[in-house]
Amino acid sequence: MTSSGRRTVYLDHAATTPMLPAAIEAMTSHLGRTGNASSLHGSGRAARRTVEESRETIAAALNAQPSEIVFTSGGTEADNLALKGLWWARLKDNPGRRRILLSGAEHHAVLDSAVWLAQHEGAEIEWLPVDELGRVRPEEVRQAIEREPESVSFVTVMMANNEVGTLQPIREIAALGREHEIPVHSDAVQAVGQVPVDFAELGVDAMTVSAHKHGGPYGIGALVVRKETQLVPIVHGGGQERDVRSGTLDTPATAGFAVAIEHAIKHQAEEAQRLTKLRDELINGVVGTVPGAKLSGDPVGRLPGNAHLSFSGCEGDSLLLLLDARGIEVSTGSACNAGVAEPSHVLLAMGYDDQRARGSLRFTLGHTSTQADVDAVLENIGPVVERAMSAGLQNVGRNN
Repeated sequence: MTSSGRRTVYLDHAATTPMLPAAIEAMTSHLGRTGNASSLHGSGRAARRTVEESRETIAAALNAQPSEIVFTSGGTEADNLALKGLWWARLKDNPGRRRILLSGAEHHAVLDSAVWLAQHEGAEIEWLPVDELGRVRPEEVRQAIEREPESVSFVTVMMANNEVGTLQPIREIAALGREHEIPVHSDAVQAVGQVPVDFAELGVDAMTVSAHKHGGPYGIGALVVRKETQLVPIVHGGGQERDVRSGTLDTPATAGFAVAIEHAIKHQAEEAQRLTKLRDELINGVVGTVPGAKLSGDPVGRLPGNAHLSFSGCEGDSLLLLLDARGIEVSTGSACNAGVAEPSHVLLAMGYDDQRARGSLRFTLGHTSTQADVDAVLENIGPVVERAMSAGLQNVGRNN
């Protein structure tokens, strides 16, 4: 509830999703228990049993082997481990493998890791273009690889875009990687629980997942990595997690993670159908009633819960705050760095101009979303856009 007593409408599930009651119960049941999963005494063995049972559950949900699940503190660490670990492992075998192929629409955990490698390790970043719908085309990946395959370190393309919801042709890209013996990584953080995610069938070498995007706890995720794929650790210590990621394992969090992902996968098909209906009603209602409103991303190949819309003549931040004042919580298509709003790098990569990139909102639905939430958006979005446009015109007048 808001301070005024109004019900809060939460439509920012892409940022984080409320924990499932069953995941909370699983996690809290272990919080009062003592035991380091690396200890050999009874308490340690009990903790290890919980961790390994959780690992097995997560692996089964993703159609991976338990030994392929490497626990991390979340998606950001998993992306860093994938990129830096692959980079250094590949470089050991061949110092000439310096090209990293990735799209300009990736999450910052991937983008910034790649840029760091370029700035500090001599990596050569090659940006894969995305079209106006946010898609990476396999033929572009093939052309980039075949220009000089022996110089490619790895390819990384996210499974589903975190801003506009566009789904990528990961199977085809992974097949290109196998054809040229080049590892392929995919950030699947947004995809798990919304669309089918089958690690073995996708054919990627490494895949990032995060618990809090599908009803699990914050602070835990995993890099799913094939047993034969070599990674150089970026965190050193006790040699946990296949000597790839040292550190004491968070036993309660692994339990919550396992319950959440098992539930998400079990109910994925029916939940996708429900969310798609709500999403389409939201999109059609906004585009049909608000002048200048446009859908961003692929209208068909997109996440069931994602509705990314741009509004002509408005600033996304203003729209967000006006909706927030009415108890509706969404996010913008902008990333704020050091308090300075910048146009979304995803939308700019898709060819949008600054105005459209700045005037966007991301509505993302999840397991707590209802018809009443969509109705609240449709009731409020028109007056909010009118007020934001009016404020924008007033500011233009002052500046002139």
